[in-house]
Formats: sequence, structure tokens, C-alpha cells
Amino acid sequence: MVKQLAMPIDNLERMIQLAQDFFNTKDDPNQISVNKRTISRLRKIHHSTMSERANKNGPIAWVLVIPTTHKLMEKFIAKEISEQQLLQKTPLRAQYDALYLCSALVLPEHRGKGLAKRLLAQAVRSIQKQHLVKYLFFWAFSIEGERLATSVAKKLSLPLLQREAD
Repeated sequence: MVKQLAMPIDNLERMIQLAQDFFNTKDDPNQISVNKRTISRLRKIHHSTMSERANKNGPIAWVLVIPTTHKLMEKFIAKEISEQQLLQKTPLRAQYDALYLCSALVLPEHRGKGLAKRLLAQAVRSIQKQHLVKYLFFWAFSIEGERLATSVAKKLSLPLLQREAD
């Protein structure tokens, strides 16, 4: 018999609320809303699309990345497709050469420790084991997000492209 461990929901609930408050995905169908269907699709694309750092109370940092194609990256940056369309149009079992730094969330009391940077760098390196990632790209919702993307790109020596705010 497999014993299931009960995970405290304090941090998990806080992370979900933080994501909803910050990205407002419930009111924007063009953004990715993380749910069972989204998670299933992300896992089919690559096992390292979602990463977390947790303590005894649950997750304290989450990152989400999407490996995709250069062509889809260009369409997203040019605002020809939405974030949701980027995820849906990314082909399964393809060779990916671009990586979308989709989101990074860290609980306030754990910020400034480099958690998101380490998680993102680990995710990129894991994906690079199977795919020749030539570009990173992002859509910053905050100055902190822009700094994080820039820092990760510099650390990994990869060019970084940005979708401008709407």
C-alpha cells in the first residue's frame, strides 16, 4: 500500500492567490491559467516546464517555462498570438529552439535569495539536454520579472527577446 503524505496547504494557497492577484489570469483568457489541463499539456512538452522549491509548509517558489519553436516565439513577440495560443500551438515531440520564461513566483518572505533565478536556470539546463535552445524570451509584468529574465539570460549566455507590454 502506498502511503500518501498530507501536504500543508498554507503556502500552496498563498502561491495560488499570489498568481491570481499578480497575473489576473481569471479575467484574461489570453494568458495561461495553470490548471490540470494546462499542467498535462506542459508535461507532454517537457518534464521541466514546471519547477518549484518547497519547505515543510509547501511551495515557496514556482517557475514555469515553455520550450517552443523560433517561429512561434517570433509570432508571440510580434503580438500575433497570445500566451495561451503559444502553449496550444507548440507542437508535441518537436525540436525546440526557443524557451519562453513564462512566470516566476516567490512568496514575499523568500524573495531576494536567488530562488527563482536558480529554478529558471535549472529548468533551462534540463531542457537543453534534449533541445538546442538558442533563444530565451519573456513578457515582463514587472521590473523584477525583467531583471530576472535578464539575469538568467546573462548567466546562461543566451540572447533574450522581450514582448512589449500591451
